[in-house]
Amino acid sequence: MARPETVPEAAALLRELGAKGQTVRPVGGGTKPWGPRGDEEPLETGALNRILEHNVGDFTAVLEAGTPFAEAQAAFAEHRQRLAWDPPDPGGATIGGIVATADSGPLRHRYGGVRDLVVGITVVLSDGTVAKAGGKVIKNVAGYDLGKLFAGSFGTLGLIASLAVRLHPLPEGTATVTARAEDPDELLSAVVELARLPLEADCFDVRWERGGGWLSLQFSGAAAGEQAARAAGHVPLGQVTIDEGFDWATQRALQRSGDGAVLKVSGRPADLPRVIRAADGARATLVSRAALGLSWLALEPGDDLAGRAAAVRQALAPRSCTVLDGADRVGDQWPDAGGAQVVMDRLKARFDPARIFRPGAFVGGI
Repeated sequence: MARPETVPEAAALLRELGAKGQTVRPVGGGTKPWGPRGDEEPLETGALNRILEHNVGDFTAVLEAGTPFAEAQAAFAEHRQRLAWDPPDPGGATIGGIVATADSGPLRHRYGGVRDLVVGITVVLSDGTVAKAGGKVIKNVAGYDLGKLFAGSFGTLGLIASLAVRLHPLPEGTATVTARAEDPDELLSAVVELARLPLEADCFDVRWERGGGWLSLQFSGAAAGEQAARAAGHVPLGQVTIDEGFDWATQRALQRSGDGAVLKVSGRPADLPRVIRAADGARATLVSRAALGLSWLALEPGDDLAGRAAAVRQALAPRSCTVLDGADRVGDQWPDAGGAQVVMDRLKARFDPARIFRPGAFVGGI
Protein backbone atom coordinates (compact mmCIF):
# COMPACT_ATOMS: atom_id res chain seq x y z
CA MET A 1 0.00 0.00 0.00
CA ALA A 2 1.49 3.35 -1.12
CA ARG A 3 1.20 6.32 1.23
CA PRO A 4 3.21 9.33 0.00
CA GLU A 5 3.84 12.13 2.51
CA THR A 6 4.72 14.90 0.05
CA VAL A 7 3.82 15.88 -3.50
CA PRO A 8 7.39 15.19 -4.80
CA GLU A 9 7.23 11.76 -3.16
CA ALA A 10 3.88 11.09 -4.85
CA ALA A 11 5.30 12.20 -8.20
CA ALA A 12 8.31 9.89 -7.90
CA LEU A 13 6.11 6.99 -6.85
CA LEU A 14 3.67 7.45 -9.73
CA ARG A 15 6.49 7.80 -12.23
CA GLU A 16 7.80 4.43 -11.08
CA LEU A 17 4.37 2.75 -11.03
CA GLY A 18 3.51 4.21 -14.44
CA ALA A 19 6.70 2.84 -15.95
CA LYS A 20 5.84 -0.61 -14.59
CA GLY A 21 2.20 -0.39 -15.61
CA GLN A 22 1.02 -1.01 -12.05
CA THR A 23 -2.56 0.18 -11.68
CA VAL A 24 -3.49 2.32 -8.68
CA ARG A 25 -6.63 3.41 -6.86
CA PRO A 26 -6.49 6.71 -4.93
CA VAL A 27 -8.03 6.31 -1.47
CA GLY A 28 -8.96 9.06 0.98
CA GLY A 29 -11.08 8.13 3.98
CA GLY A 30 -12.62 5.12 2.24
CA THR A 31 -16.16 6.39 2.91
CA LYS A 32 -17.32 6.05 -0.71
CA PRO A 33 -16.34 2.64 -2.10
CA TRP A 34 -18.02 3.35 -5.42
CA GLY A 35 -17.21 1.52 -8.60
CA PRO A 36 -15.46 -1.76 -9.40
CA ARG A 37 -12.17 -2.80 -7.84
CA GLY A 38 -9.51 -4.86 -9.50
CA ASP A 39 -5.92 -5.55 -8.58
CA GLU A 40 -5.07 -1.85 -8.19
CA GLU A 41 -2.50 -0.76 -5.65
CA PRO A 42 -4.24 1.46 -3.05
CA LEU A 43 -2.71 4.94 -3.15
CA GLU A 44 -3.58 6.49 0.19
CA THR A 45 -3.68 10.24 0.70
CA GLY A 46 -3.86 10.00 4.49
CA ALA A 47 -0.37 11.41 4.98
CA LEU A 48 -1.20 14.43 2.79
CA ASN A 49 -3.36 15.83 5.55
CA ARG A 50 -2.26 19.40 6.22
CA ILE A 51 -4.08 22.71 6.01
CA LEU A 52 -1.35 24.59 4.18
CA GLU A 53 -2.95 28.04 4.34
CA HIS A 54 -6.06 29.64 5.78
CA ASN A 55 -6.40 33.16 4.47
CA VAL A 56 -9.06 34.41 6.86
CA GLY A 57 -9.38 37.87 5.35
CA ASP A 58 -9.73 36.52 1.80
CA PHE A 59 -12.06 33.65 2.76
CA THR A 60 -9.84 31.07 1.06
CA ALA A 61 -7.80 28.09 2.17
CA VAL A 62 -5.28 25.65 0.70
CA LEU A 63 -5.50 22.06 1.88
CA GLU A 64 -3.83 18.79 1.03
CA ALA A 65 -6.19 16.20 -0.41
CA GLY A 66 -6.04 13.81 2.54
CA THR A 67 -7.19 16.42 5.04
CA PRO A 68 -10.26 15.08 6.87
CA PHE A 69 -13.27 17.19 5.99
CA ALA A 70 -14.51 17.40 9.59
CA GLU A 71 -11.10 18.60 10.83
CA ALA A 72 -10.97 21.30 8.16
CA GLN A 73 -14.45 22.52 9.05
CA ALA A 74 -13.52 22.66 12.74
CA ALA A 75 -10.45 24.77 11.93
CA PHE A 76 -12.48 27.16 9.77
CA ALA A 77 -15.21 27.41 12.42
CA GLU A 78 -12.71 28.88 14.87
CA HIS A 79 -12.78 31.96 12.62
CA ARG A 80 -16.55 31.82 12.02
CA GLN A 81 -16.05 30.46 8.52
CA ARG A 82 -16.94 27.25 6.70
CA LEU A 83 -16.42 25.39 3.47
CA ALA A 84 -20.00 25.28 2.16
CA TRP A 85 -20.00 21.60 1.27
CA ASP A 86 -22.20 19.27 3.27
CA PRO A 87 -22.05 15.79 1.71
CA PRO A 88 -23.06 12.77 3.79
CA ASP A 89 -20.06 11.97 6.00
CA PRO A 90 -20.17 8.88 8.21
CA GLY A 91 -16.78 9.98 9.53
CA GLY A 92 -13.44 10.20 7.77
CA ALA A 93 -14.36 11.78 4.43
CA THR A 94 -11.44 13.76 3.00
CA ILE A 95 -11.26 16.95 0.98
CA GLY A 96 -9.80 15.16 -2.05
CA GLY A 97 -12.31 12.31 -1.90
CA ILE A 98 -15.24 14.71 -1.85
CA VAL A 99 -13.93 16.48 -4.95
CA ALA A 100 -13.01 13.25 -6.77
CA THR A 101 -16.57 11.94 -6.35
CA ALA A 102 -18.32 15.34 -6.69
CA ASP A 103 -20.31 14.43 -3.60
CA SER A 104 -22.74 17.08 -2.37
CA GLY A 105 -25.53 17.80 0.08
CA PRO A 106 -28.45 20.23 0.53
CA LEU A 107 -26.23 23.35 0.57
CA ARG A 108 -25.66 22.79 -3.14
CA HIS A 109 -28.87 24.74 -3.76
CA ARG A 110 -27.23 28.03 -2.79
CA TYR A 111 -23.49 27.43 -3.07
CA GLY A 112 -23.25 25.08 -6.06
CA GLY A 113 -21.46 21.77 -6.35
CA VAL A 114 -17.99 21.02 -5.02
CA ARG A 115 -16.42 22.16 -8.28
CA ASP A 116 -17.87 25.64 -7.83
CA LEU A 117 -15.89 26.28 -4.64
CA VAL A 118 -12.52 25.01 -5.95
CA VAL A 119 -10.34 27.93 -7.06
CA GLY A 120 -7.09 26.04 -7.51
CA ILE A 121 -5.79 22.48 -7.73
CA THR A 122 -2.54 20.52 -7.84
CA VAL A 123 -2.61 17.04 -9.36
CA VAL A 124 0.01 14.35 -10.05
CA LEU A 125 -0.26 12.41 -13.31
CA SER A 126 0.80 8.87 -14.17
CA ASP A 127 4.13 9.98 -15.65
CA GLY A 128 5.03 11.88 -12.47
CA THR A 129 4.09 15.29 -13.86
CA VAL A 130 2.85 17.73 -11.23
CA ALA A 131 0.23 19.98 -12.81
CA LYS A 132 -1.31 23.08 -11.26
CA ALA A 133 -4.24 25.25 -12.27
CA GLY A 134 -5.96 28.24 -10.75
CA GLY A 135 -4.56 29.90 -7.66
CA LYS A 136 -5.48 31.09 -4.19
CA VAL A 137 -7.84 33.93 -5.02
CA ILE A 138 -11.51 33.79 -5.93
CA LYS A 139 -11.30 35.89 -9.11
CA ASN A 140 -8.86 33.71 -11.02
CA VAL A 141 -9.03 32.82 -14.72
CA ALA A 142 -5.48 31.61 -15.22
CA GLY A 143 -4.97 28.33 -17.03
CA TYR A 144 -7.22 25.40 -17.89
CA ASP A 145 -9.74 24.69 -15.14
CA LEU A 146 -8.42 21.35 -13.95
CA GLY A 147 -10.49 21.62 -10.79
CA LYS A 148 -13.72 21.22 -12.72
CA LEU A 149 -12.26 18.42 -14.82
CA PHE A 150 -11.06 16.39 -11.83
CA ALA A 151 -14.27 16.97 -9.84
CA GLY A 152 -16.26 13.78 -10.30
CA SER A 153 -13.48 11.93 -12.13
CA PHE A 154 -13.49 9.17 -9.49
CA GLY A 155 -9.71 8.99 -9.38
CA THR A 156 -9.38 7.93 -13.02
CA LEU A 157 -7.32 10.85 -14.36
CA GLY A 158 -4.66 11.40 -11.71
CA LEU A 159 -4.02 11.99 -8.04
CA ILE A 160 -5.51 15.12 -6.49
CA ALA A 161 -2.71 16.37 -4.22
CA SER A 162 -4.00 19.71 -2.92
CA LEU A 163 -6.84 22.15 -3.38
CA ALA A 164 -7.47 25.85 -2.92
CA VAL A 165 -11.07 26.46 -1.91
CA ARG A 166 -13.41 29.37 -1.36
CA LEU A 167 -14.92 29.78 2.12
CA HIS A 168 -18.09 31.47 3.39
CA PRO A 169 -19.19 32.95 6.72
CA LEU A 170 -20.51 30.52 9.29
CA PRO A 171 -24.16 31.51 9.86
CA GLU A 172 -25.28 32.75 13.26
CA GLY A 173 -28.39 30.62 13.12
CA THR A 174 -30.73 28.73 10.82
CA ALA A 175 -34.46 28.15 10.47
CA THR A 176 -36.17 25.59 8.26
CA VAL A 177 -39.65 25.69 6.77
CA THR A 178 -41.19 22.26 6.20
CA ALA A 179 -44.47 21.29 4.59
CA ARG A 180 -46.21 17.97 4.01
CA ALA A 181 -47.36 16.72 0.59
CA GLU A 182 -49.36 13.65 -0.39
CA ASP A 183 -49.38 14.11 -4.16
CA PRO A 184 -46.27 14.32 -6.41
CA ASP A 185 -47.86 16.79 -8.81
CA GLU A 186 -48.98 19.04 -5.96
CA LEU A 187 -45.43 18.92 -4.62
CA LEU A 188 -44.00 19.97 -7.99
CA SER A 189 -46.43 22.88 -8.19
CA ALA A 190 -45.18 24.08 -4.80
CA VAL A 191 -41.55 23.71 -5.89
CA VAL A 192 -42.15 25.71 -9.08
CA GLU A 193 -44.04 28.46 -7.25
CA LEU A 194 -41.42 28.83 -4.51
CA ALA A 195 -38.47 28.64 -6.92
CA ARG A 196 -39.76 31.76 -8.68
CA LEU A 197 -39.63 33.85 -5.50
CA PRO A 198 -36.51 35.73 -4.27
CA LEU A 199 -36.33 33.69 -1.05
CA GLU A 200 -32.52 33.27 -0.79
CA ALA A 201 -32.78 29.83 0.78
CA ASP A 202 -29.61 27.89 1.56
CA CYS A 203 -31.32 24.53 1.05
CA PHE A 204 -34.38 23.64 -1.03
CA ASP A 205 -35.00 19.92 -0.64
CA VAL A 206 -37.72 17.34 -1.14
CA ARG A 207 -37.94 14.03 0.70
CA TRP A 208 -40.36 11.27 -0.29
CA GLU A 209 -40.92 7.86 1.26
CA ARG A 210 -43.78 5.40 1.63
CA GLY A 211 -46.25 7.43 -0.40
CA GLY A 212 -45.73 10.83 1.22
CA GLY A 213 -43.30 13.69 1.08
CA TRP A 214 -41.92 16.84 2.67
CA LEU A 215 -40.65 20.08 1.24
CA SER A 216 -37.89 21.74 3.30
CA LEU A 217 -36.28 25.17 2.89
CA GLN A 218 -33.46 26.33 5.14
CA PHE A 219 -32.59 29.98 5.78
CA SER A 220 -29.55 31.24 7.66
CA GLY A 221 -28.17 34.34 9.30
CA ALA A 222 -29.36 36.76 11.94
CA ALA A 223 -32.74 37.13 10.20
CA ALA A 224 -33.23 33.42 9.47
CA GLY A 225 -36.45 33.22 11.49
CA GLU A 226 -37.96 36.23 9.74
CA GLN A 227 -37.02 34.87 6.32
CA ALA A 228 -38.53 31.49 7.19
CA ALA A 229 -41.74 33.13 8.38
CA ARG A 230 -42.09 35.06 5.12
CA ALA A 231 -41.42 31.94 3.08
CA ALA A 232 -43.95 29.94 5.10
CA GLY A 233 -46.65 32.34 3.98
CA HIS A 234 -46.00 31.39 0.35
CA VAL A 235 -45.94 27.60 0.74
CA PRO A 236 -49.06 26.20 -0.98
CA LEU A 237 -49.05 22.96 1.04
CA GLY A 238 -50.42 21.74 4.33
CA GLN A 239 -48.81 21.22 7.75
CA VAL A 240 -46.35 24.09 7.37
CA THR A 241 -43.94 24.42 10.31
CA ILE A 242 -40.80 26.41 11.17
CA ASP A 243 -38.01 24.56 12.97
CA GLU A 244 -34.69 26.03 14.12
CA GLY A 245 -33.30 22.56 14.82
CA PHE A 246 -34.32 20.67 11.68
CA ASP A 247 -32.41 17.40 11.26
CA TRP A 248 -30.53 17.98 8.02
CA ALA A 249 -28.06 15.22 8.94
CA THR A 250 -30.79 12.64 8.45
CA GLN A 251 -31.72 14.26 5.14
CA ARG A 252 -28.13 13.85 3.95
CA ALA A 253 -27.87 10.31 5.29
CA LEU A 254 -30.78 9.25 3.06
CA GLN A 255 -28.42 9.65 0.11
CA ARG A 256 -26.63 6.49 1.26
CA SER A 257 -27.49 2.80 1.53
CA GLY A 258 -25.16 0.31 3.14
CA ASP A 259 -26.90 -2.83 1.88
CA GLY A 260 -29.23 -1.63 -0.86
CA ALA A 261 -28.38 0.64 -3.78
CA VAL A 262 -28.42 4.36 -4.51
CA LEU A 263 -29.12 5.86 -7.92
CA LYS A 264 -28.27 9.50 -8.56
CA VAL A 265 -30.66 10.95 -11.13
CA SER A 266 -29.73 14.06 -13.12
CA GLY A 267 -32.65 15.70 -14.86
CA ARG A 268 -34.91 18.75 -14.70
CA PRO A 269 -36.94 20.13 -11.80
CA ALA A 270 -40.10 19.35 -13.80
CA ASP A 271 -39.19 15.64 -13.67
CA LEU A 272 -39.94 15.46 -9.92
CA PRO A 273 -43.33 13.63 -10.09
CA ARG A 274 -41.93 11.12 -12.55
CA VAL A 275 -38.90 10.48 -10.34
CA ILE A 276 -41.12 10.11 -7.26
CA ARG A 277 -43.32 7.52 -8.96
CA ALA A 278 -40.26 5.60 -10.13
CA ALA A 279 -38.99 5.62 -6.54
CA ASP A 280 -42.30 4.32 -5.20
CA GLY A 281 -42.29 1.53 -7.79
CA ALA A 282 -38.77 0.48 -6.80
CA ARG A 283 -39.35 0.64 -3.01
CA ALA A 284 -36.94 3.54 -2.69
CA THR A 285 -36.61 6.63 -0.53
CA LEU A 286 -36.03 9.83 -2.48
CA VAL A 287 -34.06 12.93 -1.58
CA SER A 288 -34.03 15.71 -4.17
CA ARG A 289 -32.42 19.10 -4.65
CA ALA A 290 -35.82 20.17 -5.90
CA ALA A 291 -34.90 23.33 -7.81
CA LEU A 292 -31.85 21.74 -9.45
CA GLY A 293 -33.31 18.52 -10.82
CA LEU A 294 -30.92 16.25 -8.88
CA SER A 295 -32.28 13.29 -6.94
CA TRP A 296 -30.92 10.35 -4.95
CA LEU A 297 -33.01 7.17 -4.85
CA ALA A 298 -32.05 4.77 -2.07
CA LEU A 299 -33.43 1.34 -2.96
CA GLU A 300 -34.04 -0.88 0.03
CA PRO A 301 -32.31 -4.27 -0.01
CA GLY A 302 -34.23 -7.36 -0.94
CA ASP A 303 -35.30 -9.43 -3.87
CA ASP A 304 -34.47 -8.35 -7.41
CA LEU A 305 -32.44 -5.27 -6.47
CA ALA A 306 -30.84 -5.20 -9.91
CA GLY A 307 -34.23 -5.52 -11.59
CA ARG A 308 -35.69 -2.64 -9.58
CA ALA A 309 -32.72 -0.44 -10.46
CA ALA A 310 -33.14 -1.32 -14.14
CA ALA A 311 -36.85 -0.47 -13.91
CA VAL A 312 -36.00 2.98 -12.52
CA ARG A 313 -33.61 3.61 -15.38
CA GLN A 314 -36.19 2.52 -17.93
CA ALA A 315 -38.89 4.69 -16.36
CA LEU A 316 -36.66 7.77 -16.30
CA ALA A 317 -34.91 7.38 -19.67
CA PRO A 318 -33.25 9.37 -21.16
CA ARG A 319 -32.35 10.98 -17.83
CA SER A 320 -28.92 10.06 -16.49
CA CYS A 321 -28.99 7.49 -13.65
CA THR A 322 -25.67 6.66 -11.97
CA VAL A 323 -25.34 3.90 -9.39
CA LEU A 324 -23.38 5.01 -6.32
CA ASP A 325 -23.81 2.66 -3.37
CA GLY A 326 -24.45 -0.94 -4.37
CA ALA A 327 -22.87 -0.89 -7.82
CA ASP A 328 -21.45 -4.35 -7.15
CA ARG A 329 -24.99 -5.60 -6.42
CA VAL A 330 -26.69 -3.83 -9.32
CA GLY A 331 -24.13 -3.69 -12.14
CA ASP A 332 -24.04 -1.16 -14.98
CA GLN A 333 -22.91 1.67 -12.74
CA TRP A 334 -22.68 4.35 -15.41
CA PRO A 335 -25.21 5.63 -17.94
CA ASP A 336 -24.36 5.81 -21.63
CA ALA A 337 -22.27 8.94 -22.31
CA GLY A 338 -23.35 9.07 -25.95
CA GLY A 339 -21.30 11.42 -28.14
CA ALA A 340 -19.38 12.75 -25.12
CA GLN A 341 -17.57 9.43 -24.82
CA VAL A 342 -15.10 10.36 -27.55
CA VAL A 343 -14.05 13.49 -25.69
CA MET A 344 -13.80 11.59 -22.41
CA ASP A 345 -11.61 8.92 -24.01
CA ARG A 346 -9.25 11.61 -25.29
CA LEU A 347 -9.03 13.24 -21.86
CA LYS A 348 -8.18 9.90 -20.30
CA ALA A 349 -5.43 9.34 -22.87
CA ARG A 350 -4.04 12.82 -22.28
CA PHE A 351 -3.99 12.82 -18.49
CA ASP A 352 -3.33 9.14 -17.85
CA PRO A 353 -1.32 7.88 -20.84
CA ALA A 354 -0.04 4.91 -18.82
CA ARG A 355 -3.67 3.98 -17.97
CA ILE A 356 -2.82 3.13 -14.39
CA PHE A 357 -5.51 5.16 -12.60
CA ARG A 358 -8.45 2.79 -12.04
CA PRO A 359 -8.70 1.52 -15.63
CA GLY A 360 -12.21 0.38 -16.54
CA ALA A 361 -13.81 2.04 -13.52
CA PHE A 362 -15.38 5.06 -15.20
CA VAL A 363 -17.93 5.84 -17.91
CA GLY A 364 -17.60 3.68 -21.00
CA GLY A 365 -14.85 1.54 -19.46
CA ILE A 366 -12.38 4.42 -19.08
